[in-house]
Amino acid sequence: MIFTETLIAHVKEPHLLGLVGAAGAATTKTFDVHNPSNGALLATLPDMGVAETRTAIDAAYAAQFPWAERPAGDRSAILRRWHDLVIAHLDDLSAILTAEMGKPLPESRSELQHAAAYIEWYAEEAKRIYGETIPAPSTDRRMLVIKQPVGVVGTITPWNFPASMVARKISPALAVGCTVILKPAEQTPLIALAMHALAIRAGFPKGVFNLILASQGDAIGRELCANPRVRKISFTGSTEVGRILMRQCSDQIKKISLELGGSAPFIVFDDADIDAAVDGAIQAKYRNAGQTCTSANRIYVQSGVHDEFARKLAAQVGKLSVGDGFSSGVAIGPLIDDRAIEKVEAHVNDATAKGALLLCGGKRVSGAFFEPTVLSNVDKSMLVACDETFGPVAPIIRFETMEDVILQANDTIYGLAAYFYATELKKVWRVAEALEYGMIGINTGRMSSEAAPFGGLKQSGIGREGSRHGAEDYLEMKYLCMGNI
Repeated sequence: MIFTETLIAHVKEPHLLGLVGAAGAATTKTFDVHNPSNGALLATLPDMGVAETRTAIDAAYAAQFPWAERPAGDRSAILRRWHDLVIAHLDDLSAILTAEMGKPLPESRSELQHAAAYIEWYAEEAKRIYGETIPAPSTDRRMLVIKQPVGVVGTITPWNFPASMVARKISPALAVGCTVILKPAEQTPLIALAMHALAIRAGFPKGVFNLILASQGDAIGRELCANPRVRKISFTGSTEVGRILMRQCSDQIKKISLELGGSAPFIVFDDADIDAAVDGAIQAKYRNAGQTCTSANRIYVQSGVHDEFARKLAAQVGKLSVGDGFSSGVAIGPLIDDRAIEKVEAHVNDATAKGALLLCGGKRVSGAFFEPTVLSNVDKSMLVACDETFGPVAPIIRFETMEDVILQANDTIYGLAAYFYATELKKVWRVAEALEYGMIGINTGRMSSEAAPFGGLKQSGIGREGSRHGAEDYLEMKYLCMGNI
């Protein structure tokens, strides 16, 4: 059973490779982890810094060649054992995730299953890293391409999907032969600690999977970017921080993968199935209390169905229950902290002050909870139409023509995810090709899968996670030309 006490015991074992030992962490500083639903103290953890990060990098560097040299089948088998352990401990892991992040328990369980699916996918993909042969221009040589692991990888994961992000970044790196250093978000380190404990139990050798626990990420991020032994950075978080990391990596021309902010449009055309569109909007907007990078941030509805859609959406959203993630029937858990609540309040107040109509919700319930909210009569002058709200607020914007809504949907620096509902085939193709986004949900509000490439265009990121393409991001291509054959 992986309860919090067991996790704290794991911190005191030598699995963190010198960062913490039998006497506790090398650092004397600590930080607390709280439940966002009620503020309860969950754990006190060692607050690591640059010294511990360097130790982790050195450990990963020492383990890199032996790990890369192991047969792919060996790496695959360890990943598979890790997957099996995650599945075996779904109940405990889900409870940890709900306690530290707040999302309803069924959502936590779904996230852990999704995380396990990524681990399983890359356990299988480890054995499918192929090169190629090239027809040579003469008979005295042979030309071929091999693929090798990039090397030590520094990974930084966010608080909103703290289990699936660990699996989505770590498992492809480990599968192809990279070693990793993971720095999870300070709000949600316990689920990363639990998954690390299971990884060690699965059999990853010393130095292959290293964990940094810290309340502040700036100094650790700088060290990961500046240390020449780290060959790649993989980060999920805000576009602002992504820009900083990209600049810090530029001196070494270091490889980098970024999954950054989004401002996803959700478009409903006149020919859409309105009931299906309402269901899809609820999935795309209110999952994880709207705290997702692919959350529907701007809902555009064509005039012919605008009033019907707004009425039906508000009626369904008004039924969503708000409360502690462990309570039965709860659909909307807390926001992660006071700053998140304040941003949502500011967006709603700005919109209503500028003429938006409040169809349901609109206020803080108590503590970190906010009512699921629907606004209509929204225009682009309002914060909810141009800034990523990251909360349970659905702003509805009326539009007239397909050409107009495409211009509005693309009028952003972001290009992560988009959604639209329509049935006319010609329109479906035209809109799908015209939207400037890396992922598009057509007549669906959910599209993430371990088998599909996840990532964005423009300032929403670089690279892809998931699918075979996710493994390619951790590989180097080497051309071999063999003469005198």
